[in-house]
Parts: sequence; C-alpha cells; structure tokens
Amino acid sequence: MKKEQDSNVTEFVLLGLSSSWELQLFLFLLFLFFYIAIVLGNLSIVVTVKVNARLLQSPMYYFLCHLSFIDLSLSWVTVPKMLGDFLQQSKTISFSGCLAQIYFLHFLGGSEMFLLTVMAYDRYVAICNPLHYFRVMNPQLCLRLVLACWCGGFIHSIIQVMLVIQLPFCGPNELDNFFCDVPQVIKLACMDTYVVELLMTANSGLLSLICFLVLLFSYAIILITLRTHFCQGQNKVLSTCASHLTVVSLIFVPCVFIYLRPFCSFSVDKIFSMFYTVITPMLNPLIYTLRNADMKVAMKKLRIKPCGILLPC
Repeated sequence: MKKEQDSNVTEFVLLGLSSSWELQLFLFLLFLFFYIAIVLGNLSIVVTVKVNARLLQSPMYYFLCHLSFIDLSLSWVTVPKMLGDFLQQSKTISFSGCLAQIYFLHFLGGSEMFLLTVMAYDRYVAICNPLHYFRVMNPQLCLRLVLACWCGGFIHSIIQVMLVIQLPFCGPNELDNFFCDVPQVIKLACMDTYVVELLMTANSGLLSLICFLVLLFSYAIILITLRTHFCQGQNKVLSTCASHLTVVSLIFVPCVFIYLRPFCSFSVDKIFSMFYTVITPMLNPLIYTLRNADMKVAMKKLRIKPCGILLPC
C-alpha cells in the first residue's frame, strides 16, 4: 500500500453548504449566532460547576461539566473554519489540517458518546437504586469513568487517523462537506477502499450504534422502574429523561446514518453532520440546565474566578 508521502494532493477543497454568495452571508450570520450560543452556554455551565462545587456535589454535575467542556471544544474544531469559509470564495484546507480536524472531531465525539453512556448509567443508579447512589457513584469511580471516556475517544480517533494517513491521494480533491471527515476523504483515495470503508464502519458505525442501543436500554429500564414504582417527582423525572433522549437522538441518529453506510454517501450527509457538530452542542446547555433548579440557583450565585475556569472539572 502506498504511503501518504506518495500522494500529490497537498490540500482539499471544501464545497461547504452553499455556492450562493447571498446565502453564504445569511448562513454566516446564522451560524455566528449559533457559535456564540454554544460558547456562552457551555462556558457558563463549566464555570458554574467549578465555582459552585459545594452546591453542585452530585456526580451528575461532574459529568455535565465534562460534557459541556467537550461540546465547547468540539465547536472549536469545525465552526470557526466554517465561518471563515462563508466569507471567501476559496474554501481549502491543508492535508495536515484535514488530519487534525479528523483527529479532534473523533477524539471529542467519541469521548462524548462514551460520556453520554456513563451519564445514562448515573441516572439509572440514581433512579433505580437511590439509597446507595452516593456509595456506588463515589468520586473515585466517577474519575475512572471519565478517564475511560477520554481514553476511549483517544483510541477511536487514532484508529480513524490511521485509516486516512496511509491512503494515497492523486486527485480529485473536493470534499462535499464543510469540514474534513473520514467517509468523504476515503472516497478520494486513488485505490480500492473496500477494506478501509469496512474498517471505518466497524469502528465509527458500530461504536455509535452500540452506545445508542445501550443508552436506549438504560432509559427503558428507568421508565419501567418509574412505571412500576411510584416515586415523588415522577413527572419531573419523565420530563428529564425525555429531554435527555432528545439530545441523545440528535447525536447518535445522524452518526449511525453517516458512519454505518459504507460504499455510499448522500448530499444530505452534511446536513446530518450539523446536528452533532453545531446543533447539539448548542442545545445541551438548555436541555440540561433549564429544568434543573440547582443549576439555576448556582448560576445566580455565579462569581467568575480569575483563572482555571476552562479546565475540565
């Protein structure tokens, strides 16, 4: 197999979301608003949890802080580049820049998938075994679970980069997307990519599908428990679960649709990509905080400390 150094493609052309200049200006303003909402919303959660650690002692807020940090970081991978491309005719990205986007996109995306699965387990323990919740979800276990999520995302992203870096690219070099991702890049390789696409599906597609099924199973058990055991605040828990399932669906359904289909692609793939790169990071702060009384109280008491507020909790 030829190595990447034998390729004569040094950059890729991103076709973006539209070729109309007027529409691109509108999309620039729209996604600039989305980006500001993502940064302010997720940053406020990270700062609130760190500053009000005594009030927000539940493991749920510890995981939520990491989720917001991931969403904040994930938005930096794709949105600034997309905003800049809206204002220029030539939308290009270097080969190394493309690999960097793939690495960080899958590192953060994979970590988020694992973290959402951990958060579903946390809710399962809290609702189905409330008397032993703080004993089971102790700080040591929470730290190990979060580290496992980050390590899982790292391993997943390394595999994705290795699938791409060994491929030869001889042209064409146009990617029908607004960022670099494995499915589109693989199809530009000047070799038979049958095995590579199967490996991509086994890695990204099955990861998305398995995590999604585990999440659905966890919430199904929670709903069955609530149905058979009446508890105080049942309606609130049901509403919260419905909100969480909405977020989970917005992330996992597009990922399963994109990565579990080797050998074919559709023009709507870029639309589905927007859900887990832009829409979900913007909605997460709203869904996970608006219905939470403790977070509302903590935000009212928020006093931003001069340093250290951007580090994970």
